[in-house]
Amino acid sequence: MTNHLLEIAGMHKSFGGLKVIDDVSFKVRRSSRTALIGPNGAGKTTVFNLLTGVYPIDAGTITVDGQDITDVPPQDRVTVGMSRSFQNIRLMPHLSTVENVMLGQHARARKLGSLLFPLGMLPHNKWRQAAEEALENAGVGTYPGEIVSNLPYGVQKRIEVVRAMVSDPKLLLLDEPAAGLNKTETNQLQELLERVSDQGVTILVVEHDMQFVRDLCDHIVVLNFGRKIFEGTPEEVHQDPAVLEAYLGTDDDTAEAANAS
Repeated sequence: MTNHLLEIAGMHKSFGGLKVIDDVSFKVRRSSRTALIGPNGAGKTTVFNLLTGVYPIDAGTITVDGQDITDVPPQDRVTVGMSRSFQNIRLMPHLSTVENVMLGQHARARKLGSLLFPLGMLPHNKWRQAAEEALENAGVGTYPGEIVSNLPYGVQKRIEVVRAMVSDPKLLLLDEPAAGLNKTETNQLQELLERVSDQGVTILVVEHDMQFVRDLCDHIVVLNFGRKIFEGTPEEVHQDPAVLEAYLGTDDDTAEAANAS
């Protein structure tokens, strides 16, 4: 067993004549909390869509836990231990909190009879109990029967993480989980993800909130125009000239912005 759960080697992707991912390679250590950052249009979400099979890659390989999944159909990638959330919340607004979480259990229900349990057709079963326990452990156990659309945005974000977790992933991909959250909600999300990480789950997160990234992550990969321009620790990323120029800005940029205001 290697020290790296995820390995991306020589990944390329173009749409028509536009090259959006250009020879991207990086590795994600087991049980680490890694951030994928960069300016808008850098290719971060495209990388997630390539990892999960939404798009086929043009060249390169994707390996998860030693298994080459480059050509594995997207519906089967969850079986190798991969789960994700989305930039825009994709909960079922008309369903309850616990029902939304139970939808995430379908990845583990491989037989026709088992599918009935996450659907909730049988009211008292191990699937519902597991979903309720997952919500309780995530600090949202007070809302199991509440219709999701009635809940605060920050709670919905955490529910989406819980739904991704009930498929029992080795690798959790989170696309801008802190977007739109206030400070309290961001802190609650961070605490949840730290608990998830403590369970041995490897986290790869796309995020623009750099304070959240610094507090949560131990490793950072930076993209710009579809290419990797930096890889290192949160402390190192703020010292790299290419990253400062492309994304984070310099002290001079900050001063100019203050003067302009």
